[in-house]
Amino acid sequence: MSFYQYLQQATAAEREYLLSAPVIAACQRGEVSLGLYRAFLAQAYHHVSHTVPLLMAAGARMPASHEWVRQALVEYIAEEYGHQEWILNDLRACGGDAETVRQGRPGQAIELMVAFLYHQIDRHNPMALFGMVQVLEGTSVAIALTVAGQLRQGLKLPEQAMSYLSSHGALDQEHLCFFAGLMDRVTAVEDQEAIVHAARVVYRLYGDMLRSLEVADGAE
Repeated sequence: MSFYQYLQQATAAEREYLLSAPVIAACQRGEVSLGLYRAFLAQAYHHVSHTVPLLMAAGARMPASHEWVRQALVEYIAEEYGHQEWILNDLRACGGDAETVRQGRPGQAIELMVAFLYHQIDRHNPMALFGMVQVLEGTSVAIALTVAGQLRQGLKLPEQAMSYLSSHGALDQEHLCFFAGLMDRVTAVEDQEAIVHAARVVYRLYGDMLRSLEVADGAE
């Protein structure tokens, strides 16, 4: 079994926790309010704005033996730079207050997720960053395109309000193939363990964020 296959298998329970969030099924049925979509975009902004800083931090911590990983991180940085601005543009297009989101704070789950990743990079093993990649790119491929289409129909939104979800569904299909090949080059047990652990934590916290959206939306 390749490490990528093992990573998929070892994180199956946590991935199911994320994918079983009721809000995902509601999105696929087109039963989501505009307020909930804006709330999702706000949380997405607060973790996507850290993607490039996290990639850079991990690259700086990689030992010389992992130069091949640093090269991959450079490619990721080039691909991911500026995507948080796409999210703010989507917010503006659906009537949200982008500047308030930019200056605001994330919900607890996203704040903990980002802090956890910086901590793993700084104090444990920078390879843990790929646990985040496993979660966010895999989840995007699994649901983004379907959800974007259903949301656009259900909320009657213009395409320019869906650029983040629509683009990432297709873009991350390519990224996932690259990621799988990269993971299959990871042979050190300590690196594999760091990636699996981080993926489990990030799946859980991202799933918590999705569940928190329902509470926030219900309170409106």
